[in-house]
Amino acid sequence: MITATSGEAKYQVHFTDGLHKGVSDTTEDKGGTNGGFRPHDLLEAALATCLNMWLRMYADNHNMPVSHVETTVSLDRTRSDEVVFNYSLNISGSLSSSEKQKLISVAKTCPIHKTLTKKLTLTHSPEE
Repeated sequence: MITATSGEAKYQVHFTDGLHKGVSDTTEDKGGTNGGFRPHDLLEAALATCLNMWLRMYADNHNMPVSHVETTVSLDRTRSDEVVFNYSLNISGSLSSSEKQKLISVAKTCPIHKTLTKKLTLTHSPEE
C-alpha cells in the first residue's frame, strides 16, 4: 500500500510504502516545481522496472548469460479510448537468438504487464 501526502511545494507529493520514500510533482507549466516524478512517469517506471527485474530473474533461474538489461517505457495517451504502453528491451550477454526470443516472450508475463492487461476497476474507500 502506498500513502501519498501533500508536500511543501504547491503540487508536490511525498509517497511511501512505510519503508521507501519517493517524490512526485508536476511540471512548471502546470503549476508544479518539477521536483519529482510526474504521476504518469511513475506508471511508466512501474512497467519498466518490473520488466527489467523479471527478465533478470528469469535469466538467473534458467542459467542464461545475461549481463545487462535496459528497459524503456513510454506511455501514449493520444488516443481517446485507449492507453498504449510502448516498451523496448535491450538485453546484453552471450545469448543465442532463441534465448533472446524467449526473454522477449517472457517479458509479457511480468507481474505489472499482467496487471495492466487485465480489466481495470477503481474503487473509492470512505475516509477513515
